[in-house]
Amino acid sequence: MDKDKQISQWFDLYSDAIYQYFLYRIGSRDVEDLVQEVYIRAIKSYESFNRKASPKTWLYSIARHLAIDEIRKRQRNKWKDILFFDTRIEPITELTPENIVGLNEENLELIQAIHSLNQQHKEILILRGISGLSTFETAITLNWTENKVRSTYHRAKKALLKQIGGIDGD
Repeated sequence: MDKDKQISQWFDLYSDAIYQYFLYRIGSRDVEDLVQEVYIRAIKSYESFNRKASPKTWLYSIARHLAIDEIRKRQRNKWKDILFFDTRIEPITELTPENIVGLNEENLELIQAIHSLNQQHKEILILRGISGLSTFETAITLNWTENKVRSTYHRAKKALLKQIGGIDGD
């Protein structure tokens, strides 16, 4: 059987299961493109398919890597989209209806969640997550060790995810 027919047969057999996997792994219904990407990658790397493994596990392996990449991408984009700083605008010091007109509900929820955290977590999230400082730069800024920056940043992200009702955070 040629490559295209084989992949088409696998699509018929496993696409619904791959779709379900993405639904649970990503937590979003807009995963159709990811399912298609699994099969596009399968076509491109068909020659490297090890026949000792089942096609299903091979496709799940591709899906797993795509899910990890997608989650990372969404987390990066969420941070980027949350607060974009325009130096011509005065910083918002209070969340009032006038101040939040331009913010969508997701951004507002995140900002409120950040504000509800303790001071160290708030600072580390803003410096590392929003401002994009490196671990070294953040350590110098806060007069902390780099290990403290890494561990506090990890705990702050977990606390933030818990606050906004997100996933475990690992």
